[in-house]
Amino acid sequence: MKKVGVVVLFSVLGLLTVFGISRCDRKQDFREDTMIAHIKKFDDLVVFFPKSAAEIEEKTKLYSEQIKKQIADIIAVPDEQRTWENTGQALDYVAALANVEMLGSACAVLKEVSPDADIREAASKALMEIASLNIDLISNNVQLYRAFKAYAEGSAKKENLAADQQYFIDETMADFKRAGLDLPEDQLEAVKKIKKEIVDLSLQFDTNISADDSHIVVDRAALAGLDDDFIASLEKSDGGKIIVGTDAPTYMNVMQNCTVEQTRRDLEHAYQNKAYPANETILQQIIAKRDKLAKMLGYKSYAHLNLDDEMMKTPERLEEFLQNLLVKLDKKEQKEFELLAQNLPGSVTLTQDGKLKPWDIRFVQNQYKKHNLAVDENKISEYFVLEDTLKGMFDIYEKFFNLRFEIENTSQFWYPELKLAKIYDKKTNELLAYLLLDLHPRPNKFQHAACFGVLSGTQLKGKNIPAISFVVANFPKSTATKPSLLKRRQVETLFHEFGHALHSILGRTRIASLSGTHTKTDFLELPSQLLEEWMWDPAILKSMSKHYQTGEPLPDELIEKIIALKQFDTGYFWQRQGYYAKVSLDYYKPGENKNLYEIMQRLYREIIKNSFADPDSHFYAHFGHLTGYGARYYSYIWSQVLTMDVFEEIKKHGLLNPEIGKKYRETILAFGGSKDPNELLKAFLGREPNDEAFIRSLGLN
Repeated sequence: MKKVGVVVLFSVLGLLTVFGISRCDRKQDFREDTMIAHIKKFDDLVVFFPKSAAEIEEKTKLYSEQIKKQIADIIAVPDEQRTWENTGQALDYVAALANVEMLGSACAVLKEVSPDADIREAASKALMEIASLNIDLISNNVQLYRAFKAYAEGSAKKENLAADQQYFIDETMADFKRAGLDLPEDQLEAVKKIKKEIVDLSLQFDTNISADDSHIVVDRAALAGLDDDFIASLEKSDGGKIIVGTDAPTYMNVMQNCTVEQTRRDLEHAYQNKAYPANETILQQIIAKRDKLAKMLGYKSYAHLNLDDEMMKTPERLEEFLQNLLVKLDKKEQKEFELLAQNLPGSVTLTQDGKLKPWDIRFVQNQYKKHNLAVDENKISEYFVLEDTLKGMFDIYEKFFNLRFEIENTSQFWYPELKLAKIYDKKTNELLAYLLLDLHPRPNKFQHAACFGVLSGTQLKGKNIPAISFVVANFPKSTATKPSLLKRRQVETLFHEFGHALHSILGRTRIASLSGTHTKTDFLELPSQLLEEWMWDPAILKSMSKHYQTGEPLPDELIEKIIALKQFDTGYFWQRQGYYAKVSLDYYKPGENKNLYEIMQRLYREIIKNSFADPDSHFYAHFGHLTGYGARYYSYIWSQVLTMDVFEEIKKHGLLNPEIGKKYRETILAFGGSKDPNELLKAFLGREPNDEAFIRSLGLN
């Protein structure tokens, strides 16, 4: 799975956080005693993240009481006196800017990365309490809905509202109705109860994944094919054996390079059964409750509810999109399989019915690249030292986006090896954002890669507020003989997550709850997937690479071989993404009771035709997107279709051309989620988007 990174989102009426506002008098204003108002320098950022479980608990209580008063003040405004300032803008503050929102954002980070178990537990508890408060005070608050409805259908029609203000009103009204606030009181109480149960279960599901430390213990001989430095970096058991974990860097290295099939098989089983069986039961409950919730709200299924506010709109349209694409991908993947089957490494055999084993796929692909395409990913990684790669990436962004980066190490947060990037607008020298980087694995840390948009770029009363963004990854640490070296896919992951960060930072809008990455989920991945494409350009590869010993860039002949790899496994990769998309869709089709294992097995057999369905896999137990994205995992594929259309237009002008960078920044990124994505794309492309560039990129034309 290529896209292990995610962006952590907080929607206008989302269930995972509660949002605070300033005191709401007849004319709403933003108080100066809020957390955001105090972020004026770096030291304020340090204070932003709680330092103890007691601090989290204390602030949760304090800010919870604040928001109760603040919501009550919005409701208390007489309908005839409602204005954009005291109702529309006030609700925007509830959704994005004040204390309890900021605390929720900080806790979402600490829950995933803090080394302190007490802080992680307190952060998780705070998120549950805040989410519950959100349901009571905002998303299921009938009085608030009626107040906002009175404004939307009354004085708002008489005000000279701007397009973004009207868009916010329309989207918010639709959110309220999807929340069921038109329902009778008894039914709404039932909706409120089930939403809280879903939130609690989802947090448990995510916590179980983060806490899982699945591993295998092997002798040195079982790691044949792996280099000595990597093996030396692994922990040892009391008996002197080697502990091989299921964190992403370790897992990928072993699956691609270990020549011992039994080791690959054992690690694959450990990886595909993380958080199982505990999360199977939890996921079944989530699916059942979400199906029940959807039907209570008048939808055929949770998939229908989940897609109602997306570009895709309906499961039926999604089904057609996936089916049409998978038919095309089958032909490409079949050719790839036949090529690999004719060139199997000596230690690999097909099953009796001629299929690859799941634990052999990455190894076979990697060995083919090494021996037939003369591409050794380990050798290529020697040209991508983490520190140099970061600098090279920032150099690209400075040119293309007209930004300036100041990078430094910092020991003032939860772990001493964090990095801080201060991001400035090169033209105005204005500080745009603080960007924190937590890049290496450790126990009890989030195991993949993600971008947390803690505070998106925001305009507040005409003043720009610096964004706060946080990128987490699990790249290999330096060893005694080598610095941290990144595989190409890890470099792509870095570009991917920084794409989310820049969207969060540069999507500065005056409506805070629609800023940055607060956009349609199936549009969300475009800015991140787009920047990955820079790593397939020969000139960019040359400028980015620097051998850790010689300082030389990648040689031209090796760059040519890398570029030739772009379409090497596109059939299998996107076929697998289609499989994940179908799993997430089918789990949320009509019906409370789903046999998760049987659905997974059936779809694997139907879609991944040249690999056998491992009966010992329960990957859905650690498929974190099933709680956050629900039925919308297809967003990665859909966004890639849009991404390639945008990328081809950019490439015509040059990947370091600040003029096309300016156009992309001003027509797409700058609007965040304050405008329909279809309109943003049309403004940039000068036409409706299509899938022609995507098809070409896969080698399917």
